Amino acid sequence: MFLRATAKINLALDVLSKREDGYHDVRMIMQMVGMYDRLELQPLLFEPGIHLETNLSYIPTDEGNLAVKAAKLLMDEADVTDGLKIRLDKFIPVAAGLAGGSSDAAMTMVGVNRLFHLGFTREELMKRAAKIGADVPFCILRGTALSEGIGDILTPLPQMPDAAILLCKPNISVSTRDVYGALDSGKAGKHPDIDGMIRAITDGDLERMTDPALMVNVLESVTGPRYPVIGAIESIMKEEGALNAVMSGSGPTVFGIFRDAGKAEACRVRLRKEKPAARTFLTWPAGAYSRKRVSEK
Repeated sequence: MFLRATAKINLALDVLSKREDGYHDVRMIMQMVGMYDRLELQPLLFEPGIHLETNLSYIPTDEGNLAVKAAKLLMDEADVTDGLKIRLDKFIPVAAGLAGGSSDAAMTMVGVNRLFHLGFTREELMKRAAKIGADVPFCILRGTALSEGIGDILTPLPQMPDAAILLCKPNISVSTRDVYGALDSGKAGKHPDIDGMIRAITDGDLERMTDPALMVNVLESVTGPRYPVIGAIESIMKEEGALNAVMSGSGPTVFGIFRDAGKAEACRVRLRKEKPAARTFLTWPAGAYSRKRVSEK
């Protein structure tokens, strides 16, 4: 069984408050995009256990990998006695604010459910996915959604308007835990207009959706000053015709939304020349990517 574990971006991200349990209440707009990791799942008769192999030597292959953790959760609950082989080919950058690990876990749960005929509904899978990580339920839901609570309360939205999305990953790593720990939501400055973003998406209005008052990530108030390269990438994208450009998640990946794919490609050429980003990807909103090619340079 082959599955695509797609990446996500945060079209808008607001942090409302810190909870007593240490987590944060958030309100954000999540969007799947066309770049993906590739998963292959095979049952292993008479060979118990979960066996993961991957194309990257530094990726853990035990329960430190969310895909293994997700498979074990379902298989233990359903008393599956056969084993499972997972082949994971990683293309989504690691620790990049793109939910690559969460999406791998989500699609592993979907695959295990189908492979062993467990009969869980999507809603039942999403409930269990929350035990693996805050982004995993959305990665099962996919598409476009309003995410609230700690990320576990999801409301599906219409798909965002079609656009070219340029992703740029600087050669730095960011700890999500550290970013949230350093955030003072009361002093974060600019907060996104989430309700305005929902209306713009519902109306299919790309120009309004990318308005600087709507497309905001409050976590950038922490990550941005620490890593000026993030602001530098955003500036280049806007100079090259992006309707807007912001950081995704806790960073450090920046995405720019372009109406014109030619301008997005020209921007990528400039980014490669000036080298503020280690990796660049030209992609599309999920749903559109089936007819378009995702490319990395």
